[in-house]
Amino acid sequence: MIILFRLIKAYTNFDADWDALNIETTIKTKGVDEVTTINILTNRSNDQRSDIAFMYQRTKKELASALKLEEQRWLCHYELTDQDSRDPSGVKREGTDVPKWISIMTKQSMCYLQKVCERYKSYSHYDVLESIKKEVKGDLENAFLNLVQCIQTKSLYFADQLYDSMKGNGMCNKVLIRIMDSAMKWTC
Repeated sequence: MIILFRLIKAYTNFDADWDALNIETTIKTKGVDEVTTINILTNRSNDQRSDIAFMYQRTKKELASALKLEEQRWLCHYELTDQDSRDPSGVKREGTDVPKWISIMTKQSMCYLQKVCERYKSYSHYDVLESIKKEVKGDLENAFLNLVQCIQTKSLYFADQLYDSMKGNGMCNKVLIRIMDSAMKWTC
């Protein structure tokens, strides 16, 4: 692995301070966003990674130590996402545990929810959207469906919302503004 890292060419738009800040942000964020950290570190040359580590030390921590702790937090989060994917899916019982889904959907980060939705299919006969349609009705069904669609593909979700708000005879500017504002806030 070390040999491969040495073969990586220097990243052209390199900013060590920006990379260190992004790594620190992903580490501090509730839920695990290991993809950002991996993308940064695997697309930088050895010298650039050294510069990132130097800039990261301004947070009074060594990058290697912080990444090791993050790796340990990831094994813990993996177990939690695995459990949250399994529990509400109805494995070993009939029906979906709606109060459990409410708890998961309202208390976890977007990154965490993405992982739960990805793992859910391995424990259920249906994907998350199909399970929601089968088990939940009314406003809660609509809320869950919108949230899961946004979690799975944010850009498609907001594109659909924009399309729906503009079709027909009249357009509501307040709805358009709300959708655009939400789209900007929900991007990772």
